[in-house]
Amino acid sequence: MVSGLGKFYRFSKARWLIGISGWLLSIPAQAVTQEIRAVYVPDPANPQNNTFLNQTPQSGYCGDYPNDCKPLSGVRLPLRFASVQAVEPGASERNGAMFKMPAQWRSLLVTHVFTGETATVEMRIGGFGSQYVLSDTAVNLTGAADDSQAHYKLWGSSWGIAPLPCRAGAMATFGPDFYRFFWRTPVDAVCAKQAAFAIPWMSYGYLDVAYELRMPDPLQMSAGLYSGELTYGVGPGQDIDTGDNMLPDGSAVTFSFVLDVQHVLKVDIPPGGHKVALVPQGGWQAWLQQGRKPSRLFRDQTFNISSSSRFKMFFECQYSGTESCGLRDAVGGTTDAQVFMSVSLPDSITDSAGQPVRRRPLTSSPDAAAFQPAQFLDRAPGTLHFEIPRDYVEQMLQPGQAKRYVGDVTVIWDSEV
Repeated sequence: MVSGLGKFYRFSKARWLIGISGWLLSIPAQAVTQEIRAVYVPDPANPQNNTFLNQTPQSGYCGDYPNDCKPLSGVRLPLRFASVQAVEPGASERNGAMFKMPAQWRSLLVTHVFTGETATVEMRIGGFGSQYVLSDTAVNLTGAADDSQAHYKLWGSSWGIAPLPCRAGAMATFGPDFYRFFWRTPVDAVCAKQAAFAIPWMSYGYLDVAYELRMPDPLQMSAGLYSGELTYGVGPGQDIDTGDNMLPDGSAVTFSFVLDVQHVLKVDIPPGGHKVALVPQGGWQAWLQQGRKPSRLFRDQTFNISSSSRFKMFFECQYSGTESCGLRDAVGGTTDAQVFMSVSLPDSITDSAGQPVRRRPLTSSPDAAAFQPAQFLDRAPGTLHFEIPRDYVEQMLQPGQAKRYVGDVTVIWDSEV
């Protein structure tokens, strides 16, 4: 009798990590933490889509205009900037309105919360936005006739047109004393506006951040939760730099990642497949009628496997064995027969060397070599091969002696690699 056992693992505990910042200008500067949560769940309708799904709710500009934000995702951060002195006409770049964002890819490690296994995530800031607020209306500051002309005249250009190398988003709005904007950041470089009139005081009320991710291959990861952090410094000369005049109320932005890998490993044995009868090629007629012993006894048992993760295969015997399992004579009680097992797996599953799995011998060792699917498989066919070779058949079959050999074998598909 042969039975199959598939294992399914899913972890459900998350780790929350909170950063603490230092001080800025003798005022407590709070660090902003933003969670980025993504999940991988195999999709039988789209098995080749082996990617994480970002579950972080979009907010800010990307939440309001997701199509304009694509392929970026975005969040609004409670980070405020305010001038420490008037913005003067002709002021240097660092004393005016300037932005420098970390547009290049940066890496971080996410770690399995139980096993310590790691994977690499990459992130870049591909855009940002905010709303500037003036100490007075733009009309009063410039003497222009209306709000639209006043904001344009105040800076000599519209904030709906980004200074190079930044590029503006499609949507911008304004009122008497504010202007909402969004700029893309294709490279790490300063994007700046120079005031044409004195501005006694101004602020940015928040920071919208649009980001892009490169995620690891979930098929190479064990099931469970992974966590990690990426911190950007905020302030003059830091990763997020708005110059020496527009200073932030926070010293850092920490992105706290939680990746949830939900693998599937399921094996279906056809009805009756748990009972395996080993027979000669062509049946027993040659032995019964001519006394010709068969060269081997065998049976190929098909199964269907659904898998998105690495797994091992090994067996456990009712009658102990390492490379094979013993079968016992139900009458005489002797264990003089051995059944050997091997497996053939679907084409898209390979061994650790990248080779196809064809009649790969199985053993009783839980440290057996792992098999790796190249994509999520949904009920793909495989075969277990059972065989008693000639040497044992010779001992089992004796003229005039009826014997029946039995034994239980448990075949284990184990995703705990």
